[in-house]
Amino acid sequence: MCGIVGYIGQKEVVPVLIDTLRKLEYRGYDSAGIAVVNGDGVSVRRSAGKLSNLEQVIRLNPVEGVFGVGHTRWATHGRPTEENAHPHRDCTGQIVVVHNGIIENYLELKRGLQREGHVFVTETDTEIIAHLLEKNYDGSLEAAVRKAFAQIHGVYACAILSAREPNKIIGVRNGPPLVVGVGTDEFFIASDTPAILQHTRNIVFLDNHEMAVISPAGYALYDLTGQSITREPQVITWDSNLAEKGDFRHYMLKEIFEQPRAIRETIVDRFSLETGKIYLDDFQISEEDLARVRKINFVAAGTSWHSALIGKFLLEELARIPTEVDISSEFRYRKPIIEPDTLTIAITQSGETADTIAAVREAKALGSLTLSVSNVIGSMITRETQGTIYTHAGPEIGVASTKAFTTQLAALYLFSLYMAQIRNRIPTDEIVRKLQSLTTIANLVEAILQKHDQIETLIEDYIDRTDFLYLGRGINYPIALEGALKLKEISYIHAEGYPAGEMKHGPIALIDDRMPVVAVMPQDRHYEKISSNVMEAKSRGGNIVAIATEGDPTIAEIARKVFYIPPADPLLTPILTVIPLQLIAYYIAVRRGCDVDQPRNLAKSVTVE
Repeated sequence: MCGIVGYIGQKEVVPVLIDTLRKLEYRGYDSAGIAVVNGDGVSVRRSAGKLSNLEQVIRLNPVEGVFGVGHTRWATHGRPTEENAHPHRDCTGQIVVVHNGIIENYLELKRGLQREGHVFVTETDTEIIAHLLEKNYDGSLEAAVRKAFAQIHGVYACAILSAREPNKIIGVRNGPPLVVGVGTDEFFIASDTPAILQHTRNIVFLDNHEMAVISPAGYALYDLTGQSITREPQVITWDSNLAEKGDFRHYMLKEIFEQPRAIRETIVDRFSLETGKIYLDDFQISEEDLARVRKINFVAAGTSWHSALIGKFLLEELARIPTEVDISSEFRYRKPIIEPDTLTIAITQSGETADTIAAVREAKALGSLTLSVSNVIGSMITRETQGTIYTHAGPEIGVASTKAFTTQLAALYLFSLYMAQIRNRIPTDEIVRKLQSLTTIANLVEAILQKHDQIETLIEDYIDRTDFLYLGRGINYPIALEGALKLKEISYIHAEGYPAGEMKHGPIALIDDRMPVVAVMPQDRHYEKISSNVMEAKSRGGNIVAIATEGDPTIAEIARKVFYIPPADPLLTPILTVIPLQLIAYYIAVRRGCDVDQPRNLAKSVTVE
């Protein structure tokens, strides 16, 4: 959702705030603002729209300060206007707050504060926090925070400062992520690690109901009752260059091309080709308990849900474990049945997806074992589950997920082999062969990316189309869903993903010569079936674009346009078939003039329900 930053240190504060907000803009870009403390009290600059608008406001009306906070907004309560942009202030103008989250009881609190004489000037729920702090302030900002947030129901990550208490910023968390960066004579509060990587790699992750206080002297942690907490920083090993665009036009394109590296780093040192032994990160669940698992539930959202659907195919085929997949936001509301020896696996790139965290808590309460697949060390999901398979994709800035998805698939393939191994479902020599196939997959992705210019040519006829249909079967059916999602996310073209065999049960009525039909049809056991389905679409005027295997002898008779992928283990083909679909979405969006990295109405992480 929104991006938050706070800074205290030796540097001029405004350039630091703007630089870190630029790295957080993927979390929201409806409006932006900063507040800094100087000799004149608190100075605030805000603007509607993207961060560049705020930069223009500051150029026209400069401001200096010694410490401050900043915010980039994804609107929930209140229109995306300058008036509703953060930071928000109390009646005195001395207390300032930036906020990510939703205050559920804000109307009740607002009415009570208005009866007491507080004057509100925005439509947001956030403004009530500033007024509650004003009401409860008696000389200690920490005490005011504890009293104010005891009255608040909802989820929040906030950074707070007051001109009355110089050189102090308070961060408080319940739900959305918040971290403290520990630098040399400087300290940060931020919504996400990549924002401050170029300044420090020493990160302290806040848990729910915790408060951080940063000052020139250091940082201190407390719970919301005032009890002190001791927690050392974790060292983040991500290369800070991974959070930069480099020579690429967009983060998304850079991250598409980073996939070979990301896949290699996800699987490296996790198995032996000599023995076939698989080594995953330390789990709090023993191999014996995992071997007794009789059912697996996946919970995930968005692109991670598509990963989970593929994970179901992998686990059922390789480990022979019955597996269900739930959209995280629906899991808690269907009264799930958790039987003994059930394992729930949460998939979330950020590790902070609110619905997925809530689903894990529900599963735990019902007695399930829990694991997670995540890209962010120290994120909330990694602390909620009994073990994590890290994907090592590096920071993913583009809102439309790419490298996080393919590294999730690599991790799930490895975990499925691991489960097959400890359950004695596959002989060792077969596991070794499959691991050898996994070691080659990054090279095959590189081979596909070397032909990216073919995709640029392929999409020429489809830039002005209004509807797309994506078809797949078996393990590549979720890739049809993912391809359609990518196109919707960044080009704003309506697209549907379907199992090809389901096409005759409705979608075939939409097909005409204006509708591109993208068929994901590598050479596997489903090939003949999907070929028949695609021929039916073609016979009704469908404009067929196929993703097919090199050497396919018949595809040219079926499809108008073909992009070829190298042959691979059928269970690994989703990692290959998704690459051209990512590129199709990217190049169409670019040609349509869309904002690829910051598509409208979307934010990178959904950290509130």
